[in-house]
This record gives sequence, C-alpha cells and structure tokens, in this order.
Amino acid sequence: MAGKKTGTRVVMVQTRFFSRAGVWALTAALLAAAAGMARAEEPKFVEEFNDWAVYSYKAGGGQVCFIVSEPKESEPKGAKRDKIFFLVQHRPKDGVKSEVSTIIGYPFKQGSTSTVTIDGNEYQLYTNGDGAWAESGDLDRKIVDAMKNGKAMSVSGTSWRGTNTRDRYSLSGVTAAMQKIDSMCN
Repeated sequence: MAGKKTGTRVVMVQTRFFSRAGVWALTAALLAAAAGMARAEEPKFVEEFNDWAVYSYKAGGGQVCFIVSEPKESEPKGAKRDKIFFLVQHRPKDGVKSEVSTIIGYPFKQGSTSTVTIDGNEYQLYTNGDGAWAESGDLDRKIVDAMKNGKAMSVSGTSWRGTNTRDRYSLSGVTAAMQKIDSMCN
C-alpha cells in the first residue's frame, strides 16, 4: 500500500489564523476525500490553542475537522518554498480519525519518504507531490500520541531537486486542539 492513501487529495484555501499578537493571514492546507466528493465549503476557523489552530467544514455530506500549524523554523534558510503546514484531521463519515499529513512547500523527490521526529523518535511518512502521510491509521495514532506527549517535532524531506529540508514545529497547544476536534468531529 506504499504511496497510496485512497481518496485523498490536497485542497488549498485562504483563511485566517488568530494569534495572541493579533490577526494575521494564513493559507491553511487541508485534506478532503477526493473520490466522488461533493463541493467542500471553505474551512471555518474555530479556535486557536497556542501554536495550533482548529478549523472545520462540511464536505461530501459530512463534517471534517482539522488542526494545523506552521513551522517555527525551516532549514535551509532562504530555500524557495510555498507555504508549509502540518495537519491532523478527522473525517468521521469516511471512518478517518487522527490522519496526519504535511504540506511541505515543494514537490518531494519521487520515491522518497519524509521523517517526522518527535522527541528523538522517528516516524516515516510516504510522499506524493508536495504532501506526506502515514501508511496506516495505527501509525497516525502513534504520531498523534507522541505529539500530545512531546516537546519538540520536526519534519524532514528531500525536494525533487535534491534539497534536504527540516521544519521545526512547536507542540504547544496540540493536546487542547486535538481535544477540540475530538469533541466536534466524532
């Protein structure tokens, strides 16, 4: 099943992320069922929990909820990349809970993997285009559990040009954000 997560594609939308420092624009990336999907409404901001924001929308007759964050630091500095995000989503209608993914800001090198490192523990994601996903729901749950209990997370990958990148994320607020989507999308 390597490289195949059925019925999933990346949809980019413009929305807002609210921070303590004020309101700033953020392009939020989200995942939605692609096969036979009815038009999805634009994601609506729900709440911010430190460095993680909660959004929800309806698609294909069901509710979709997700948390999203941007990296605090990216390497190499100055590399030409689009927006970068890490997401966790629930799609109850499709039986999907705690699906992790990243939008890395460039097309991955074909056949490469991406590595999520949380407090020194590594988890491999398969890549497709500019996104990466866990191979199974079990791995999704392990990553989310590590995120909830962790202090530091990074995501590394290799671009189609061969550039190695590493993005460092704060996990501050991830547990509260996950509790929110657990209660909204069950």
